[in-house]
Amino acid sequence: MNTIFKVIFFNQGHVYEVYARQIFQSELYGFIEVEEFVFGERSQVVVDPSEEKLKTEFDGVKRSYIPMTSVIRIDEVAKEGVSKISEAKGEKIAQFPLPPVPGKKD
Repeated sequence: MNTIFKVIFFNQGHVYEVYARQIFQSELYGFIEVEEFVFGERSQVVVDPSEEKLKTEFDGVKRSYIPMTSVIRIDEVAKEGVSKISEAKGEKIAQFPLPPVPGKKD
C-alpha cells in the first residue's frame, strides 16, 4: 500500500496544500520533514496554474523542512488530490502557539 499524506501549512502569507509519500519529525528541532512530493498527472486537458506553480517550486526538492508552527493540518489520505496555493488573508486560521521567549517580559 502506498501511503499518501496531505500537508496543509502557511508559507509567506499563503496556505499551501501539498501531497507527499513520506513525512516525519525532523532531527532539526521544531521542523517536520516532507519527502517524495506527489503531483497530478499531466494527462488532463485543463491545467491548474496553482498546482503548476507548486510543481515548479518543488521541482528537484528531495526533502522539505517545514516549521511545526506553520503546519495547519496533516491527513493520511487514500489518494492524492490537487495541490494548491491559496491566499491566507481573510481566513480565520490559527497557527500553533509559539513558545515564550526566555527573559522577555510582557
